[in-house]
Amino acid sequence: MFGITVVAILMTLYEWQKMNKNQKKEKRAFVTLTIAGWLLAVLLVFFPDMPGPTHLMDVIFKPLGKLLEK
Repeated sequence: MFGITVVAILMTLYEWQKMNKNQKKEKRAFVTLTIAGWLLAVLLVFFPDMPGPTHLMDVIFKPLGKLLEK
């Protein structure tokens, strides 16, 4: 977990310097995606058998696919 956090912080520090001061929406999006990626990486460390994002898409869209087949 420590290594994941260090990589996320280093990545943020490196990319943050390249962004302009007036890119507020881009900065918010970057922080949101970085936190989501960090959270997913930490969850995968603690729960390695956790289903992936394709399983979530299957759960969401399988009923829609059955509805469209008719």
